[in-house]
Amino acid sequence: MTKSIDYYLTLVSPWAFLGHDRFIKMAAESNATINVIPVNYGKIFAETGGLPLAKRSEQRRNYRLVELARWREEHNVPINIHPKFFPASDLIAALMVTTVAKRGGDAIGLTGLFQRLVWIEDGNIADEATAIEVANRAGFNGEELLKDSQDPEIKALYEKNTDDAIARGIFGAPTYIIDEELFWGQDRLQFVEKALKK
Repeated sequence: MTKSIDYYLTLVSPWAFLGHDRFIKMAAESNATINVIPVNYGKIFAETGGLPLAKRSEQRRNYRLVELARWREEHNVPINIHPKFFPASDLIAALMVTTVAKRGGDAIGLTGLFQRLVWIEDGNIADEATAIEVANRAGFNGEELLKDSQDPEIKALYEKNTDDAIARGIFGAPTYIIDEELFWGQDRLQFVEKALKK
C-alpha cells in the first residue's frame, strides 16, 4: 500500500530546506506520495506559543546559527545561513505552490526551487517578478500561475490549510505527517524513514 506524507512548511524555513532533498529521496525510495502544504506560520506561532525569529532572545538566535552551520556540514547542503533577503514573506510563492498542488502538478519541484532561491541564490522570494522567473524555471507559465494564485479560492485554501495544521497539532516547520503521526523537524527524518518502512 502506497503511503502518503503531508509536508507542512513555510518556503523560507532553513530547516525545511536542509531536509528537503533527503526527504524527497526517502519518499521516492518508499514509493510514497508527498502532499506539499505551505501554511502561514505567523498564525501558527501565534496560536501555539511560538515566536518569530525577530522576537526570540539573542541566545536563541545565536544558537540557531550554530545549529544551521552544523547541519550544513553534517549533510553537505550548501546553505547560506545569512541570506540577503531574510526574513521575507513567502506568501506569493506559497500561493503559487498551493495552486500547483491543487491542480496535481509538480508542487514538490517548485517548492525546492523556491527554497534554493532563498538559501543558495540570495533571491527575494517576496518579489513577484522573481517568483515568476522561478515558476518559469520549473516549467510553468509564471505570469499565468501568479495570476491564478491570486484567486480568492486559492487564498481561502491557504487559510484553510493553516487552520487544519493548527487543528492537527502542528507548531513548527517542517512537519511531516504519516498516518496522522507527526514528525517535526528535518532532524526527525530518520523516524520518517522508519515510518515509511513499516
